[in-house]
Amino acid sequence: MIMTWFYSSWQRQISLCLIMLACLFLLNMPPALAGLNDDHFDGNIFVLYGGNGSLVPPKVTLAESLKRDRPTLMVFYVDDSSDCKQYAIVVSRIQAFYGRAADLIPVNVDAIPIKSTYTPTEPGYYYKGFVPQVLVFDQAGKVVLDKKGQVPYEQVDDTFRELFNLLPRSESVELKRRPVNEFNTELAK
Repeated sequence: MIMTWFYSSWQRQISLCLIMLACLFLLNMPPALAGLNDDHFDGNIFVLYGGNGSLVPPKVTLAESLKRDRPTLMVFYVDDSSDCKQYAIVVSRIQAFYGRAADLIPVNVDAIPIKSTYTPTEPGYYYKGFVPQVLVFDQAGKVVLDKKGQVPYEQVDDTFRELFNLLPRSESVELKRRPVNEFNTELAK
């Protein structure tokens, strides 16, 4: 009986010490340091900063998109780049206007396999070592826009307007934005 009390008392003291050490460790833990304007990793940039998790993973591959005779927007990015984090907002905005008529393919450059050569149906064929890098393919699969950096929404919009034979922005009414990730009450019935 005395030995049982001794072991249970000894186990209680060790457990209490471990709990106290864990609490001290947690109290001294620095807060998360990631944010929109830094190069720290904090998760999927399209969910966190673009407000749109439906972009990643893309619905189609580049090879599938080129077969569909639709314009394609391909954006090369990394999750730990402040430029890419800020550009995720623009990509989500592009999807709001053109997401049903064009294919949007965000490509994380860390996921591109390292090979000596790529085919024109592989994203690595077009990657030039910069993020963000924006490419727009026309319906025939020809590259009509290939820019590095944060390409303004208006420049991508102008390219899509040409591909879809829409009026230039200066002569047309503003495009109606379709809600992204909306709740459809018709499907809920």
